[in-house]
Amino acid sequence: MAHAQSADSNVFLLPDLGEGVHEAELLKWRVAVGQTVQEHDILADMETDKAVVEVPSPRTGVIKVLHGAEGEIVNTGNPLVTYEGSANAKSSNGTKPEAKAPSRVEAAPRAQVAEVAEPSSEREDNGSVVGSFANTPGGNATGKALATPVVRRIAKELGVDIDTVTGSGIGGRVLEKDVRAMGGGNKAPSKAAPIGGFGDVAPMDRSEPHSRMTEAAPARSPSKPAPAPALRAAMSIPSAEEITRIPFRGVRRTIANRLRESVNQAVHFTVMDEADVSALDSLRRKLGAASGEKVSFLPFVAGAVCRVLGDSRFRSLNANSNDGAEEIVQFRSVHLGIATDTDAGLMVPVIRDADRLGVLEISRAIAMTAEMARGRSIPREQLMGGTFTISNVGSHAGRFATPIINYPEVGILAVGRAREGMIVSKGTFRVGQVLPLSLACDHRVVDGATAALALAEIIRLLADPDGLLTPARA
Repeated sequence: MAHAQSADSNVFLLPDLGEGVHEAELLKWRVAVGQTVQEHDILADMETDKAVVEVPSPRTGVIKVLHGAEGEIVNTGNPLVTYEGSANAKSSNGTKPEAKAPSRVEAAPRAQVAEVAEPSSEREDNGSVVGSFANTPGGNATGKALATPVVRRIAKELGVDIDTVTGSGIGGRVLEKDVRAMGGGNKAPSKAAPIGGFGDVAPMDRSEPHSRMTEAAPARSPSKPAPAPALRAAMSIPSAEEITRIPFRGVRRTIANRLRESVNQAVHFTVMDEADVSALDSLRRKLGAASGEKVSFLPFVAGAVCRVLGDSRFRSLNANSNDGAEEIVQFRSVHLGIATDTDAGLMVPVIRDADRLGVLEISRAIAMTAEMARGRSIPREQLMGGTFTISNVGSHAGRFATPIINYPEVGILAVGRAREGMIVSKGTFRVGQVLPLSLACDHRVVDGATAALALAEIIRLLADPDGLLTPARA
């Protein structure tokens, strides 16, 4: 695996963790400053946009500097670890050997990553500085305190000069408890009542609670009642303890960026309808009983989609939009993406040549790729190269949807939850199973009539499902 080389052989740069990966989140250090490591020992756990990766040491040596704190983003080619050297760091002629690059970086599910024992003493959130430094007022050589914006706001509210506070965090970082200790407690100072001579002050209402008596009434409006406690609470700024801040990291940030790119580039429109899947429901139950496998509606929907995308009338849906080259790339084979909900966020594993698979084969492929995606063990290559996506939103709840296209693809089909409904045909009606479908397309590539006809063809195939058992293309 290729990676950048530093001019200093003691500096190890973060290698390329996969094709197209330019950065990774530092999940956990597996070593500490001053620790002696052997070649191939694991230095850190890194999370790319798709997988958790263990980064091995390229050499034997003593750790001098760890570049970055847990939770930070490290760019490929930036320093990760600096070594002090080892007993055999110098050869007989006095020259230092070249640092050996790791042969490969193993991707592993998060659950398989070895845990590192925490120090025996209790630790609090001491900021993002790695190492141990003396705690001094100001926190750094400039005399300016090291503190987060939230801590600075609290200091301002308490009237505390934060630059005079001795920080208890690593590197002298000022924590919230330091500010509150300097401010004399955890409560913000109450507002003093106005002093006479500066305008009319409303008479104090002795029937109110004591906390209300310390507050000044609005000037020049003695008849205006003070806000009720509940209203005052609703109008107040939430405290830091009531707020949870979750940064965009790893897969979640990639999802956000991809969705924003799709909305910015593609011109979305959606057509919706319901399919009569009464016969399909009976067929899938028979197929499941015969095979001993659980068969859902999804592989049949996938089979119908593959047949429609292989039809020359609807080839425009089985395509990618290459905006850089200003061209549309159409495909003959169907590489079907199946949106999968995981603990890390939404992933879209791709089933290659899905149009060459039968229903049971598609069902097994969906189950296998979903399991690998949820376990974070799926190869990165299997998350790329899709030509069309299906999102089974009905596995949770809901009927219709307005799905976001998995750009640069130009179409996505959302499958809702099947339910009992009224089926009307040729003047008669009956109760049957109906399946909601929502087809979203990029209007720059796919015309509205084409999308509506494609959805109608999918519905027709699902209503007469016997032809879906075999592959769409030999």
